[in-house]
Amino acid sequence: MKAAKFAIPLLIAVAYGPAQGLATPILDTAGAFAVLGGSATTNTGATTIIGDYGVSPGSSLAMTGVTLTGTPHPTDAVAQQAQSDLTTAYAALKGLSGLSLTGQDLGGLNLGPGVYSFATSADLTGTLTLNAGGAANALFVFDIGTTLTTASGPGSAAVQIINPGANDAVYWVVGSAATLGTYTSFEGNILALSQIALQTGATIGCGRALNQTPGPVTMDTNTISIGCSGVTGEGRSNGLSGGTSLEFSGGEIVIAGTETILSVPGTILSSAVPEPGTLVLFGFGLMGLFASRKNLFPVA
Repeated sequence: MKAAKFAIPLLIAVAYGPAQGLATPILDTAGAFAVLGGSATTNTGATTIIGDYGVSPGSSLAMTGVTLTGTPHPTDAVAQQAQSDLTTAYAALKGLSGLSLTGQDLGGLNLGPGVYSFATSADLTGTLTLNAGGAANALFVFDIGTTLTTASGPGSAAVQIINPGANDAVYWVVGSAATLGTYTSFEGNILALSQIALQTGATIGCGRALNQTPGPVTMDTNTISIGCSGVTGEGRSNGLSGGTSLEFSGGEIVIAGTETILSVPGTILSSAVPEPGTLVLFGFGLMGLFASRKNLFPVA
């Protein structure tokens, strides 16, 4: 293990070596979709989707009120393949181990790249800051056992990315349902097992709402975009999926074609609410951010 000297503060396990087999982007064909439903999609009000839009195996693809910059795929072979690739991505991302945040609200946290896990539900009230550290291929994975829920109301819940780099990636791997409350400003790719609900005015400025079978995606006056034009510095991230430098090879995640990520528990850089051990975590976070910029995610 080449990264052993960072094992105590970062709990990193990274295996170095050439990629085995042909590497493909993590989402593969599902990456073309901004919204993908399983049983159905529904929409109320005026919703904008930037990216492809589909459903499979269900047959109901809501188009009324939807402004689409992309291609509709109602229960066709393209949507079917995307569902298959989504299932593969979900299983691989679920297999990563991470720093447990069970019982903590995501609001007020400032997190570095890594994997974060919730044994059951995860809530977001306030602003979650994801600090990519300016490094290429910064990877954030949130492995949520059951539900993801954000607070409702203007300014009540937001995800923001600071210090972006090329090919950043943010994945929300949800074991049941994801609900974005009204007017939530969200970023990243939601990969849900049961259903995804975007309530009135919620937006995903850079990312996707991808739901597996048999669940629906419900929308109400939303914007979901893989274009990321409104998210500073993320235009090269391919909708925060990691572009072409964050890939699968042999069922494992590969960074820049040279490093296979087995386990990268995350690092809390700071928290709005001091807790026991916060100063220690903050110190480790600074060490981790410096180390990750120099060693963990080099550009190929």
